[in-house]
Amino acid sequence: MKFLQRANLRNLDLWLLIIILILIGFSLITIYSLDLSQKTDFFYFKKQLIFSVIGIVCFFAFALIDYKILKTYSYAIYLFALTLLILVLFFGKVVHGTRGWFAFYGISAQPVEFAKIAIIITLARFLSMRAYEIKKFLNIFLSAILLSPTILLTLLQPDLGSAIILLILWIGMLFIGGMEKKHLFLLSTSLILCFCLAWFFSFKDYQKDRILTFLNPSLDPLASGYNVIQSTIAVGSGKLFGRGISSGSQSQLQFLPEAHTDFIFSSLAEGLGLIGAGLLLFLFVILFYKIIKKLKGVSNDFGIFLVSGILIYFISQIFLNIAMNIGIAPVMGIPLPLISYGGSSLIVSFIMLGIIANVLTQKSTLK
Repeated sequence: MKFLQRANLRNLDLWLLIIILILIGFSLITIYSLDLSQKTDFFYFKKQLIFSVIGIVCFFAFALIDYKILKTYSYAIYLFALTLLILVLFFGKVVHGTRGWFAFYGISAQPVEFAKIAIIITLARFLSMRAYEIKKFLNIFLSAILLSPTILLTLLQPDLGSAIILLILWIGMLFIGGMEKKHLFLLSTSLILCFCLAWFFSFKDYQKDRILTFLNPSLDPLASGYNVIQSTIAVGSGKLFGRGISSGSQSQLQFLPEAHTDFIFSSLAEGLGLIGAGLLLFLFVILFYKIIKKLKGVSNDFGIFLVSGILIYFISQIFLNIAMNIGIAPVMGIPLPLISYGGSSLIVSFIMLGIIANVLTQKSTLK
């Protein structure tokens, strides 16, 4: 079939796949060590292993299917994502005060993760069709209208962290598209104003507490400040070489909340130390460096925006997750891509990496 690109697998950068698999290894080792102490019969480890296998299958599937088909069906993908975000508000499962998960026979799916990739694809099409007109404020305004429903529906869950990621995706892709500095300043001013209004009329009390706790965790060390304090203790206690697999006091004795998900970086840093955490970050840097280096050979505007949007997604989520783990950003419930436990985030990350592999392996055929 025409939309299959079998040659892609022969052109696939082996180092790209190796780095991804090593990162998954970091995830599985950390989750395994946490399961050892929590007597869960390796429940999280087994599920993450299954999610990883599904993710690898998705990686190769999206590396094989011609990525240009995503441009053709981008608005259908966008509408499907919006439909899921609407349905989850009525039929979703509430977890930690957020109605953002569909539950099927013990398996949960988070539609906002799919919405992130849908927004990247949709904005990539929108911007690629206006590559020489993005400096016009009208196009920026139209792209904002395109983004607004996903932001609104995500905030209604409420999921502030994912809403911030969607916002970063939009601004980042506009910036790569050549948005003028005066428009960037106008957007920044507008966002600050919106934040001030949201503080008084939209933010929930627990969201305000997280921000205030970020500024001073000692304000409420046993409640809203507890997560940040325990997380920073875990990171610091790992020192240079770490305390060893399943030997960290904070993660193993369950002082550290959400050790499998939001605070998995703290768990990893406690067990493997600065060297282990540094190696993890080094692998991400090498991965992104190789992608950016090869992206320079891509001449298709849609492909460039698509890969750029995915890179913005990974970099922003990695930065914000680690920042909240070490206490320099508010706790926002943002997973660490490829590392945190969770099927939705992991599978979407694999899909995005498969799309990147697809674009980069087709670069020689694009004019």
